[in-house]
Amino acid sequence: MPQNAAAGRRDESDLSRVQFLTVAEVAATMRVSKMTVYRLVHNGELPAVRVGRSFRVPEEAVHEYLRGSYIDAG
Repeated sequence: MPQNAAAGRRDESDLSRVQFLTVAEVAATMRVSKMTVYRLVHNGELPAVRVGRSFRVPEEAVHEYLRGSYIDAG
């Protein structure tokens, strides 16, 4: 079996474990407007997959974005 085929299967199995959120779900999680989420996606700050006319954001990407956004205010 070609090496690329094995790598392709491995990637598919990894993607099957990814939980995707809608823009509305991301907005609710982050407590921001949907427009803010769209801006983050369009600016490349939050990765997303386009499905038809809508976007889906990997749940882990939202958590990573929030972890990276913490500031020490004290």
